[in-house]
Amino acid sequence: MRIVVLVKPVPDTASGGERLGPDRRLDRAATPAVVNANDEYALEAALKLTEAHGGDVTILSMAPPSAPETMRKALAMGAAGGVHVTDPGLAGSDTLSTTRVLAAALGNLEYDLVLAGADTSDGTAGVVPAGVAALLLLPYLSYAAKIEPDPAAGRVRVRRISPTGYDVLEAPMPALVVCTQALGEPRYPSLKGIMAARSKQIETRGLGDLEVEEGSVGGAVATTEVLGAEAPPPRAATRVVREAPDVAAREIVAFLAERRII
Repeated sequence: MRIVVLVKPVPDTASGGERLGPDRRLDRAATPAVVNANDEYALEAALKLTEAHGGDVTILSMAPPSAPETMRKALAMGAAGGVHVTDPGLAGSDTLSTTRVLAAALGNLEYDLVLAGADTSDGTAGVVPAGVAALLLLPYLSYAAKIEPDPAAGRVRVRRISPTGYDVLEAPMPALVVCTQALGEPRYPSLKGIMAARSKQIETRGLGDLEVEEGSVGGAVATTEVLGAEAPPPRAATRVVREAPDVAAREIVAFLAERRII
């Protein structure tokens, strides 16, 4: 099986260095980057599938020039190689531009499945995978808790999380599957994997290498704009209830009743 996993380097929130630049865009140079956590779950699912059915995993990222440093972790986990799309014309891209570029990059790759995380920690929109599937006319299977491909039949079955439990979906391959944390914890890169990642190839591609119409992507055509930003208000004083359970329950109910908005 040939699987492509969409992987995005995002700011490390543990560093506490996130900030906006003068243009109100995220200053990605202000904090170290890490692999988006939800994408790691998708990568883990892809690795397990190739371990069970054979094949290889390729990671695909649209990111600034420094991204390969972060992408190496995904390679150390077990991906065979990567494709890095980067270009000055992509600066300030919104989700629509990102969708168009990733779809164009996938058009140059061969795959049976495309796996993606549910969303990214820097944008949290969660719409790019659906947009990619729509542009490429791929079956879209979301919120997967279990993925069961049948390479011989060319089909894939997914157990999708729903408000009432699970839906079972089946579609022909190639297909795009959005993964959830229910698929299993991502593995830690082994020392052997880290060493092997150094020699794995990450192909770099610019807009000139993709079938993307000039002027259709990037900040100049972004459909969203950040108009302002301000720090959240400081937390108000807290009240701790330490009474016996029956007394505490009455105090909490009274506290909430006082602040009820009718």
